[in-house]
Amino acid sequence: MSKVAVVYWSQSGNTEAMANALAEAAGTQAVEVSSFSADMVDDYDAFAFGCPAMGAEELDSDFEEVWDACVGAFGDKPVALFGSYDWGTGEWMETWKAAAEDAGVNVVGDIIANLDPDDEALEALRAMGAKLAE
Repeated sequence: MSKVAVVYWSQSGNTEAMANALAEAAGTQAVEVSSFSADMVDDYDAFAFGCPAMGAEELDSDFEEVWDACVGAFGDKPVALFGSYDWGTGEWMETWKAAAEDAGVNVVGDIIANLDPDDEALEALRAMGAKLAE
């Protein structure tokens, strides 16, 4: 079984709920991004990073700082992306995923939810958590 890090930032609690569903399925605990750093990447086999859309469909700046520091350390380890949004179309996820892949991150999936994660999003998160833990 893989050791999975589920790292998130949440403003309204929606992305935190997503992180908890994914972490439970992966057999781990979700951790806030402020408690994670790039020097911890070697301790894990797989990752899920979650952040809601902020402002003009972008990542939170504090989250992005930790994410950017981790990108070069992932190597070929699988990384899932997730988050919630309230307005817009979810474009921030497409932008984030493309930038991650361009940087060489092994993105194995992405999951978004409009506001609270619905049953479909929760099912996808649980499936992703199980997949990352394999």
